[in-house]
Amino acid sequence: MPSRFHAIFGSDTKPLIAMAHVPALPGTPLYDDRAGIAGMIRHVRRDVEILVDAGFDAILFCNENDRPYELNAGPESAAVMTRIVTECRPSGLPIGVDFLWDPRIALAAAVACEADFIREVTTGVWESDMGLWTTNCAHTLRERRRLHADNLAIFMNITPEFASPIGTRQAPATARSAVVSSLADTILVSGPMAGAGPDLSTVRAVRDATPADVPVLLNTGARRDTIGQFLSIADGCIVGSDLKIDGHTWNAVDPARAADFVKAARAQSAV
Repeated sequence: MPSRFHAIFGSDTKPLIAMAHVPALPGTPLYDDRAGIAGMIRHVRRDVEILVDAGFDAILFCNENDRPYELNAGPESAAVMTRIVTECRPSGLPIGVDFLWDPRIALAAAVACEADFIREVTTGVWESDMGLWTTNCAHTLRERRRLHADNLAIFMNITPEFASPIGTRQAPATARSAVVSSLADTILVSGPMAGAGPDLSTVRAVRDATPADVPVLLNTGARRDTIGQFLSIADGCIVGSDLKIDGHTWNAVDPARAADFVKAARAQSAV
């Protein structure tokens, strides 16, 4: 049987996954009371339409502007994320859900929306901007089973932004362990924050350490001018900031930048 990742994307492509950044949710410091949920939906729907027109292979919805991020969010977050994803999801493309930084919320929304994958940090203990960050992969995978969502792929971010590990293991060892012990469907490699990428050497080391049948994706810092280098090693990418007006994470998507990114990435894939 194909892996969950290859069941979604096939085995002969390096998927380009675009971020649909959801404006700040109700109850968070930057929530726009005047625009309300209807305004959030208009914003996300516009971005998604541009990303689909640009030719991306999938859309990943994320609460990017819920700064400062929570490790234990409330049920209202799952409810609003579910509504936004349901109303803004494109037809005919895979979709994912990400919640910074609570896998319970991502999983709940993904199941309700019948999404194809989630992206989360599910392994390790970290010191972070959010405080001490202790994950629980066992609970996340058991919840996937309990909710009869066995087809839902879990993309595991092994080098989370805004955090550093407690312990001495390096990224390659963490990646291999995430596959063997934590049953990762996909390994993600990130830089220190949104919009900032990892070193190319780190991606190469992780790819070399990870079993060949488990994809390794670039998770942050994908840019038009460097994506060719990363896709010569990685099995795909997730991109957000470089697609925005002026390359700024919390701006709206720029149609020209989105189209240029896809063109640059496809050129590498054709080599």
